[in-house]
Amino acid sequence: MAPPVNVHATAIRINQTGLMFAGPSGWGKSMLAFTCLTEARRLGLPAMLVADDQVFVEHRGGEIIAKRPDSIAGLIELRGTGIVSLESIPEAVMHFAILPANVSGPDRLPPNDEQIEVAEGFALPVIRLLANTSVPLAILMAKAPEIGMECR
Repeated sequence: MAPPVNVHATAIRINQTGLMFAGPSGWGKSMLAFTCLTEARRLGLPAMLVADDQVFVEHRGGEIIAKRPDSIAGLIELRGTGIVSLESIPEAVMHFAILPANVSGPDRLPPNDEQIEVAEGFALPVIRLLANTSVPLAILMAKAPEIGMECR
């Protein structure tokens, strides 16, 4: 089995849906993930941090698994605020990569079947969000309805 690959991203799980926020440094990955976590919890959905900033990804049983490094377990950096502690889980299956959206130009309407390789050999379907959106969870639930489904 290949060793895990370290990816610069933030990984969370809402219900049973794994979301990996990827993209350039300074985009707001951690703040968007934190906002989604707090919104989901406010709605009564189970929502947990996996890892912030460093995420180890590996293939297991045909799925992409995100794992946290023990040294940063339960920590998330909120730019301008500092590092805060959150309840976290050691790993989760990832279902979508969350990437920054373009507001204009030819890429403002990305293809419906867009995928990205978050690391060599690790591809996920993409959902695009604006960093300053006020309702990121609502957008994610529209694009991936299973996020809001009742847990079984």
